[in-house]
Order: sequence, then C-alpha cells, then structure tokens
Amino acid sequence: MRATSLHARSLRALSAGAALVLSAALLAVTPASAAPAPAGGGDGCDPIDPASCLLPFPSNWYTKADPHTATGLRINMRTTLKNSLGLPVAPDEWNRSDGFSPGSDLLSRVPGVDLARSGAAPVTDIGASLKPDAPIVIVDTATGQRWPYWAELDANAPDDRKALIVRPARNFVEGHRYAVALRNLRDASGNLIPPNAAFAKILGPALPSSDPLHARQKAEKKVLADLAERGVKRDGLYLAWDFTVASARSIAGPMLHIRDDALRKLGNRSPSFLVTQVTNNVDDKIAREVKGVVWAPSYLDQYGGLPGSAFHYGKDGLPSRLPGNDQAVPFQCEIPKAAFGKPANPALYGHGLLGSEGEVAAGNVKSMADEHDFAFCATKWIGMSSEDVPNVISALADISRFRTVADRLQQSMLNFVFLGRAMTRGFAADKAFQDDSGKPLIAPGAPLTYDGNSQGGIMGGALTAVSPDLHRSVLGVPAMNYSTLLNRSADFPQYAKVLDLFYPDKLDQQIGLALIQMLWDRGEADGYAWHMTGHPYPGTPKHQVLMHVAFGDHQVATVAAEVEARTIGARIHAPTVTPGRSLDTVPYWNIPTFGASTGGSGMVVWDSGSPAPPTTNTPPTAGRDPHSDPRSNADARRQKAIFLTTGEIVDVCGGDPCVITP
Repeated sequence: MRATSLHARSLRALSAGAALVLSAALLAVTPASAAPAPAGGGDGCDPIDPASCLLPFPSNWYTKADPHTATGLRINMRTTLKNSLGLPVAPDEWNRSDGFSPGSDLLSRVPGVDLARSGAAPVTDIGASLKPDAPIVIVDTATGQRWPYWAELDANAPDDRKALIVRPARNFVEGHRYAVALRNLRDASGNLIPPNAAFAKILGPALPSSDPLHARQKAEKKVLADLAERGVKRDGLYLAWDFTVASARSIAGPMLHIRDDALRKLGNRSPSFLVTQVTNNVDDKIAREVKGVVWAPSYLDQYGGLPGSAFHYGKDGLPSRLPGNDQAVPFQCEIPKAAFGKPANPALYGHGLLGSEGEVAAGNVKSMADEHDFAFCATKWIGMSSEDVPNVISALADISRFRTVADRLQQSMLNFVFLGRAMTRGFAADKAFQDDSGKPLIAPGAPLTYDGNSQGGIMGGALTAVSPDLHRSVLGVPAMNYSTLLNRSADFPQYAKVLDLFYPDKLDQQIGLALIQMLWDRGEADGYAWHMTGHPYPGTPKHQVLMHVAFGDHQVATVAAEVEARTIGARIHAPTVTPGRSLDTVPYWNIPTFGASTGGSGMVVWDSGSPAPPTTNTPPTAGRDPHSDPRSNADARRQKAIFLTTGEIVDVCGGDPCVITP
C-alpha cells in the first residue's frame, strides 16, 4: 500500500511523535461518541457466544425487520465495543445499513480449538472448505450453494483471546442470507469440543417464554432447519447462526446518488478548473507538467470538505449538498514529449497509501507516459491522503469516527470523475494543454482510462465500478477488503499502535476491524466488486480490469487479490508461477486461466523471487519487498498499455511465468 515519501514521513512521525499524534486523537474522541442505552432494558448481546458481546459476527441477531429496505432488514446494533477511555462505538452509522459486508470475515471464539486437528480449510487449501465433512460450513440459503472460505486463528492474539476468523474466498452475494455452522471441532489432543452451555440449551427441548434464551432459540430454528436441509445435522454442532449481506442500494446508494446528482447538474460540460502552474521540459520523458484545481460539488458537512468531515444528509436520508459547497480538487498532470507529435491518451492515476497527487511524477509513471504516449492526471484520494493522516489515526482511537474516512473516500471518487470530465471535455481548450500551434496535447475523443498502484489499485476498483466514463482500468498491486489486508500488511504495525492503545483486547480488535469494514465498503473495492466488471450499476457501462500482482508482496496481501479476481470474474495468466513457488495445494484455486491472450478482465502475477507470504494473518518480513516491481518493469508497462488501448491482455512473458529480475 505504501508508495510515496509522504507516507514514509507519516510513519516516522507516528513513531517519533506518537505523543503528539495520540493527543490529537484523544482530542477528537469526545463524549458524543457514546451509544444510546439499549432499548427495553436488554443488553443487546447475543448469548450464544459468551466470549464477547458481538460474537458471533456478523449475525442477523443484530438486525430488525424493515419493509423499506432492499433486504427487508436493517442493522440494529444497540451495544458495541468500548475503547480504553470507556467510550462505546456509536452504532448509528452502522444502523443505516440493511445488512453486513459482502466481504465479511466471520468471527467467533472457540476455546482450545485446533484447526488442523479439526480438518478446517487453511488459506493454502481453500478447496477443502467444500468437502462434505468440512467442520465449518457456509451455505447460501437462497441457492443452497456451499460457499468457499479459509479459516485461521488470529496469530496476533494470546491464546485466551484468539478469534476464529473465517474469510470468504469469493465475496458473498449482495442481499443473500447465509447460514454458518461450526461442527466436530477438536482440540490439540483430538478431543471433540462441546458447545457452550447457552448454545447447548438452545439445541435442547423448547424453552418456555420466561426463559432468557427463549427468543434466541426461536430465532435459531430457521438456521438449524436451513442447515439440516443441506445435510448439516445437530450432532457435533458447536455453534450455528445466520447473517444477511447488505444490498447494492445500501452499500453504493450514497455514492451513486452524489455521482448522479452532480453529473445531472454538470450536463455535458467540463467542470470549472484553474491552471496554477505550468513547467516545461521537466526531464527527458515529460515535456510539460501542469498543476491546478478542478471544482466539484461537495456533499460533506463542512464547507470545503476538510479532513474529519462526513456526509451531510438531507431529509431523504441521502447525502445532500450544503448551499454553495464545493470541493477544490487539486490535480497534477504529466504530459510526455511524444504528445507533441501525437496527442496522448488520457488516463487518471491513483496514488498509494496516504499519498498525494504528486505521486504521478514518480519514475515508473513517467516511463509509462513516455513509452506509450499517455497523459496522466492525478488528484488526492481524500479520506486516505497525506492530509488525512491525523484523522485516520483518530478514527483508530474511536471507531465511531470511521465514517469520516469512508465518506471522504466516496467524495474522492466523485472528485476523480470530475477530473476525468475536465481531462476529456475541458483541458484541450486551455493553452496549458496545447502545443505552440494550439493543437491539443491530450487526444480529443480518446477514451479515458485509469492506472493506479497500491491504495490506488484498491480504490481504483471502486472508482471503476461507479465511473460512467472509464471502460478499462489497470489495478497495480491491488486487492480489496481492509479487514483482511491490515493485519497482513507491513505498513500496518505503526498504525496498530494506536489500535493497541485504545482497543487493547485483540478479540475486540478483530470485531472492530469487521465493524470498520462495513463502513469502508462504501469507499473501497470490497463494496463494489460485484459491479466492477459485469452487473454494472444503472447509468454505468461494463468495465474491463487488469490486475498486476506482486508475488510475496509485503504491503498488499496477494490472497485478497485472489478473492477479488474470483469475485469480478477475472482470468489468471498461466503458467502463473514456477512450480513450487506457491504454498497452496491448488495454486490460485478456482480462478480460470488464459495463455497467450484474453479479452475481458484478468490478473497477472509478477514474481521477483521474494519468499511466499506467511500463511497466518501477519505481514511478510522475509526477503525484499517486491511491491513496486511490476510497475517498474518495461514488459508489465507494455502489457498495461496494450490493454488500456485495445482491451486485450497479451502474454508478454513468452509463454512462461512472468518473472522479474530485481
């Protein structure tokens, strides 16, 4: 995820000036975060997993019927986590949703469980999750389909607080309900682990209405019936529950609303923009660098949409613009020398973790521009840009504040859409984007494309899904689902210090990451993946995506890129890696392959010789980090250029695995 010197400086600042940064976080954590008291005098907790109030998670126990939503449900969390200051997470923002994340990691606590002795599918053998006798079963109740996953214990936690984490190998389907069963689980000695007292009682005879578990037993009947219909009986059952995935309207509705509202008012015009700086003859690759500002309507609750702002909601429950509120969208464009002979292809560029638009001047981007005649323009991923570092840290201190990150990320996608409109409908008329004869340097009428790396690869998937103008995007060293990525990233330990201080219990941390993901879905690829290529949103074309993955990446977990590929229907270049390099029983399980070339969407794995990543939810530490290698490779750039201009993913590796010599 790291890609800029700005990010490196932010990490050093967090280490060296932790007291100052944490003081800012403490100031941001106010009593306004306090959750309302549970209704009806109940504590709102699910009694079937006593390890923590919200376990198992996600669960329909934390929903209520609502005929006005697409799923017929609404999240109804009444009690949540508390941080070390005693402030509970206010559930209001979560309770807007009509279900849980399509990338939900399923959390529970099974004291003493040994997953290997139990036969649970590890990350290296996803196919084992579909065996008839698998000890963990996930069933799509709408189709009866068994869902693939891998299971792991939190390697960062002490034994008495280790979460059992079950992660989907392909995102769950929006609006569908899933039943989950844990059965025949065993400890290290091979002994069967019996259910806890509460769940054992629920499995027993009907309880009277006066019993505290009566309502829970009643809710469990449908789950047990759905599982029994698919061959999962009560014998050996340790725990069972169900959850419903949020609808597309719930996840993407706010983003699509601000997009449609803003573009309806813009019409076919270019947004307003101002060029503030032009630098000629930058170097041997770039003839002109242009900086400036594009204006986009802002739907945030502070004028100018500063870090820490969140959506301003109207009476209809949708984001609404404060009168006259505009977002100043800074941009930086790199125009190659080749554009003075043949106008360049227009492309948006997406920067890496907590970076800025200045990353578009990186050497690999300049090389791509020069070699293949692309003009790249970039802006900030506000919400997760250099200016957002203090606010991101404060959101780790009080999870209630995470809506400010997610809402600014959605505004940033609109900002990118407006920058793209300016590139293709306005820049050509400005002399900063013309040669001395007045000829445009960006090809008029050429299709807009996207190329982003790391965080730009993650966010680029979401932007692609909602963009009415992009048809092809390259996602460099990408993935999705930060609840999977964070523990597996070498970038996260510095930020995890804040989480450790404010949510020191490791089981609480996993619940916290799952809660955060529900909001993050609104502003990253995980929430948009089902619509990234096929199944386009209304008013949106189908898209093609090329994913470039770095084998053994230290910063973006490649296993999460594989989940993304399965979800979006991407094919993978084969042969993918040299035999023996992958630790998997079946490498790249259930991802179709292509050889010489393919249309549609695809994933190419670039191998620089770094060790395979750990099989636990911990970051790689061995060997060199290959994170930047694909974008720095001329063959990879050539493959990107061909794809962006023709839609074909061609084999540039001579029929062999794609290997890079660092």
